[in-house]
Amino acid sequence: MNRKWIARIAGILLIALATPLLADAAAAHHVLGRPAYSLNEDSNTPPSLQGESIIGDYYVTYMIYPAFPKPNQPGRISLYIKHQKTNQSYQGKVSFLTRNDGWLSLIGLDNQVEKLGVQPNDGNVYRQAYVYHGNGNYMVSASFQAGGQSHVIDLPLRVGPPSSFGPIGWVVGLLVVILFIVNVIHRRRAMSGKIRQAHDRTTR
Repeated sequence: MNRKWIARIAGILLIALATPLLADAAAAHHVLGRPAYSLNEDSNTPPSLQGESIIGDYYVTYMIYPAFPKPNQPGRISLYIKHQKTNQSYQGKVSFLTRNDGWLSLIGLDNQVEKLGVQPNDGNVYRQAYVYHGNGNYMVSASFQAGGQSHVIDLPLRVGPPSSFGPIGWVVGLLVVILFIVNVIHRRRAMSGKIRQAHDRTTR
């Protein structure tokens, strides 16, 4: 394997490394974050995530409880949807879906989507309960229909402590392993070539 193939492999891995960073940057432009210091009306625990987003003609505010979700621990998502001009709350139903947002999903090995539920307006709030059975990064998608259009907002959710060896570590480790294997193969081919040359000389 020559240097061109090594450069191509390194380029592919660098693109894979940059993908999650670019995705985070794109999400940051879409969601207007807010520090989660306030409490809701029926909880004395701050939410793990609180933010605001503008989707179409609607102003969306969301909160995810508890502050530090754990596996097999019940949690709740509170969603508020108001029209920007009229300030009236949306009165339709909201569907909640979830999927794995970890490293396997980034490389297309885990794209399973599960339905959390469909919730009606309850005092101008959409409340969706959840329970995750394993540590990891998850994405909750809340969708609703308004004005003949479908609107979707993605809410990132971390369950359990963050992994000490994240996606960047995996990519760097994989890059080192691949470069080591390529180097070993290259050396073996070089040695085989030298042995063949020596053998040809002796036979002559």
